[in-house]
Amino acid sequence: MPLLYDFNMDSADDLATRLAENVKHRRLEKGLSRSALSMMSGVPAPTIAKFEQQHSISLVSFLALAKALGYTDTLKSLLAEPVYSTMEELDTINKNKNRKRGRNEFNR
Repeated sequence: MPLLYDFNMDSADDLATRLAENVKHRRLEKGLSRSALSMMSGVPAPTIAKFEQQHSISLVSFLALAKALGYTDTLKSLLAEPVYSTMEELDTINKNKNRKRGRNEFNR
């Protein structure tokens, strides 16, 4: 069931920008150059530069950077718990806890 109201105005690009800024801040706080973070993470330094400047990176590379910066536990907890905004949505979540497949809402 789609949410009726979504007051979150962040686009996917806004989120990518924020993640890139956060990686850069954490890298600089630790006094790491892009080369040093590259050696720690296995992500090429030009890929890190592109991410910091253009906010584009593969998920696997992002995870490697986050892991190298010490965020493994934070990553594991991402999406670990359901999020809901109405009691109806919570009821749907609870009803579907053991589902193995989704339902195609467009072919009804």
